[in-house]
Amino acid sequence: MAKVDRRILKTQEAIKKAVIELMSEKNFDDITIQDLSDRANVSRGTIYLHYLDKFDLLDKLIEEHINVLRGMCKSASELDFIEATLMWTEYFERNYSFFSMMLASKGAPYFRGRFLDLLIEELTSEVEVTKGKNEKLHEDLLVRFVASAYVGVVEWWFTNEKPVPHHVLAEQLGTLLDRNV
Repeated sequence: MAKVDRRILKTQEAIKKAVIELMSEKNFDDITIQDLSDRANVSRGTIYLHYLDKFDLLDKLIEEHINVLRGMCKSASELDFIEATLMWTEYFERNYSFFSMMLASKGAPYFRGRFLDLLIEELTSEVEVTKGKNEKLHEDLLVRFVASAYVGVVEWWFTNEKPVPHHVLAEQLGTLLDRNV
């Protein structure tokens, strides 16, 4: 795999940072390529060199974060729910600007759907409906319930500007997952 030039990475990061900042100031539909260009301090041509348009930029930014979260699921397969959730909440904390734009401001409903789909996909392998407390429950219903609750709690955390520290969020979400899955 070819090594990516650091200047290209720096430019892409500046563009991604610019779109997140601009989304905190105005509706995504009102953001122009010129706005992005001015904020990132790059030419319009540079933006088009890396992205088809602002929608492609947002889609790639969302995909990048979803892939990181998916990778965390794979590396956390041996961890309990609290430890695994702590990995996610630490990532949420480090990328607070992005996630708060995507979840708290309802800036990108598409992200919420992708986040929910990821959780459904990951929780499907964790749910047992053949014995114990979940016996006789419909697996799809249980998975959707737990995933929707998880997304809802994370949205609440961002909407209310982190009313509890991320490690408390992880501990309590992990405990709830453990009880229900």
